[in-house]
Order: sequence, then structure tokens, then C-alpha cells
Amino acid sequence: MRRRLLFSYLILTLVILVVLEVPLAITYREREVQSLEAKLERDAFVIASYAEDTLEGTANADLQGLVEAYEERTGGRVVIVDAAGDVQADPEPLREGSRSFESRPEIQTALNQEVAVGTRESASLGATLLYVAVPVSSGGEVHGAVRITYPTSEVDSRVSRYWALLAGVGAIALAGAAGAGILLARWVTKPVDTLRSAAEALGEGHLDARAPTDAGPPEVRALAQALNTTAGRLEDLVHAQEQFVADASHQLRTPLTALRLRLEMLDLRTTDETDRADISAAEIEVARLARLVDGLMSLARADRAPATETTSRLDVNAALLARAAIWEPVATERNVVIGVEPTDVTLRADPDRLDQVLDNYIANALEVAPPNSAVNLRAWAVTVAGVGRVTEIHVTDEGPGLTAEERRLAFERFWRAKPGAGDLGGSGLGLAIVRKLVRLDNGTCELREGPSGGIDAVATYPS
Repeated sequence: MRRRLLFSYLILTLVILVVLEVPLAITYREREVQSLEAKLERDAFVIASYAEDTLEGTANADLQGLVEAYEERTGGRVVIVDAAGDVQADPEPLREGSRSFESRPEIQTALNQEVAVGTRESASLGATLLYVAVPVSSGGEVHGAVRITYPTSEVDSRVSRYWALLAGVGAIALAGAAGAGILLARWVTKPVDTLRSAAEALGEGHLDARAPTDAGPPEVRALAQALNTTAGRLEDLVHAQEQFVADASHQLRTPLTALRLRLEMLDLRTTDETDRADISAAEIEVARLARLVDGLMSLARADRAPATETTSRLDVNAALLARAAIWEPVATERNVVIGVEPTDVTLRADPDRLDQVLDNYIANALEVAPPNSAVNLRAWAVTVAGVGRVTEIHVTDEGPGLTAEERRLAFERFWRAKPGAGDLGGSGLGLAIVRKLVRLDNGTCELREGPSGGIDAVATYPS
């Protein structure tokens, strides 16, 4: 917007300068040409009056000396002809015999007792000449004519200097207008920039961001007020949603815990194997519901978390070793080995979010890993076209794996590959949480086919 305002302001200034300066330049040239014509016509009449008696035959003035002196003093060429058009005086050396200018249109006009004024191109001089021809007459009888030709180069030079001066003034005015336009554009767009910053902050999850309503034109203030009203209502709605999720989670945990305890007590008092099997199935469902409630809470927190730029680098090897140590007892219980391949790569991510991503990946891998198999944690840096250097974290298992379509759908909420649930997951929210957490760190996630037919869970971060 600022550039458009500045561009419009400069275009308007340029149009005004052109409208003012172009006619002024044209008028100046016309005035200079008219002034030169008037001067040459006056000089021609003065010379005609001086040469009149000589052409009439009553005197014998030095006309040749006169025209040579005039050319030396002014640079103009004077030609004096008699009534027949024959040259009587000319600064150029005369050829043998006389020369006749009778065929020249301006000489003919002057011999007809009219003043001729105009311009013509001189092939010999390679220049444009301004000429004035006046008659030499007395008592109604024409005795000859005087013609003065003057090159327009001097006038053109003065006009060019004047035009250059106008261009310089215009450039200075345009530069001043550009400076004023920049200040004006900043003054006009500053409230809009502030409004945009507030909107961007809201989009990043900062629901307490507000735009100032006391700056800018009335339209911008009204827009800021509308944005603040919308932000306030959105903040109230989100807080109400968060409070509802928290209250619902708390209220659900209590009866679920009580139900699990009652089922355990009932299991202790029951001796019938059929009843015990039903009670065990009910306990599994209660555990699944508890995990579902925890997953909904985690997902709600992940959706609410703002995307922040992480500048610190994390040691990936240390993070992998730490999560492997945490899950080692569970893996040992399932007769599964967790292997960590040493690496020296780093990445930019929030450490808590990275731990949650690894926990979800490892839990899913242990869920499907058969006994006497391995879950491997690895990481390396790769170069991706159009993106640059990134770090990939891989958690691979040796389980049954998934089809390409199932791997694509696995990150959808509540999606599960098969009915039922294990003791480590099964709510269908774990990978949805992973996707949200990875995106908050400007990364991507996907499931690939593992080298042994299982799953290769990948999280890619900027490195």
C-alpha cells in the first residue's frame, strides 16, 4: 500500500511538472525565435536605408565592407542585391562575374516590396538558417533587396540550456516530492501497518493482541475497533472452549477412575471365568476412554499453542538417547530392543514438543513390534530441493506395517488401523497430535514403509 501511495504521488507530481514545464519550454523557444527575427528585420532595414543611395546610383558607399563588418560583429550573413537580383555585396568571395539571387524565393518576395521571414536548411553549412529579406526602395521604386541569414544554433543552444534548467528544477521538485511522498505514505499507512500487525498476532494465536483505535483516519479507527471486538469475542470463545475441555476432562476422569476401581474390586470378588473375561474387557475399554480423554486434552493444548520461531539448536543424539531410556522398561517387558544410531546432527525445535513427538512415535512402534524385534531411532541431515538443509528423525519398527492409503490416513483424528486398543495407545489421536506439534516447529511428518516391512515414522525439521 505504501508503494502504491508513493507511486501515485510521484505520478501526479510528474504530470503537473510536465503540464507546467513543457508549455513553458515551447513558449521560451518561440519567444527567442521571434526576438531574433525582430532583431534581424530591424538590422536589415537599417542596412537597406544605408545602401539605398548606392543602389539608386547617387552615392558610392562601401557595401562590401559593411556586410563583412556585420558578419564579423554578429555572425549573420548579409547579402545586398540590386533590382535585377544581382549580388552587390556578400561576405563570401565573389566568383568571376556577378552572381544572381533572383531565383531565391525570399529575394523575389523582397523585390516585390514585401518582407520575407522564415527558415531553411543549408546543405553547405549543414545547419538551419533563419532569414529575413527586406526591399530597398524609395518613392515606390524598388532598387534592390537586403537579406540577412543567421544560424539558429545559438538560439538552439540557449533553448537547450533553458530546457536543461527546467529539467533540473523538475528533478529537484520530483526528488522533494518523493521525500514528502515517503513521509506522507508512512503517515497514512502506519495505522494500517499497526492494524496488520495486530491481525497477524491474532493469527499466530496471541488472542490478547489489540489494535490501537486512536490513530489514523476515521475509517481505519473504525476497522481497528471492529477487529478488536472480533478478537475479544474470539478470545472469549476460545477460553470458553478450553475451559469446557478442561472441565469435561476433569469431570470424566473422576467417574472413569471410580469405574476402574469398581471393576478391579469386582474382578477380585468374581470367581466365574466368563464374568472375569467380561470385567477384563470392560477394564480395557475404561483404559481406552481414559487415554482418549488425555489425548483430547493434549490435542486441545496443541491446537491452542502459537507457532513460535525456535532459534536454539537441539542435540538430536541426546534427545534420542533420553527418550530411549524412558521407554526401555516398556520395551524390555515386551521383549523388544530399542536401538539408537549415533548421530551428530542438530535441528531447530522446541525440546518439549520434540519429546512428545518421539514419545508418540515410540509408543506406536512398541504397540505393533513383535517379540524379539527391534525399534530403531535414527537421524540424519539431507538437502531437499526448494527447502534446503533439513534434519530427518526416523523411528522404525518391524511390525506388520500399513498400506500406502492407511499411512496417508494415519494422521487423521480418531483414525485407527484396526478396531480395539492396546495398552500403549489406540485413541486415534496420537499422530494427529504429532502433526500439530511438528508443524508448530515449521516441520513435516509422514509414515513411510520400513526397510523390513514395518513402519518408518519420519519427522522432518529445519536444520
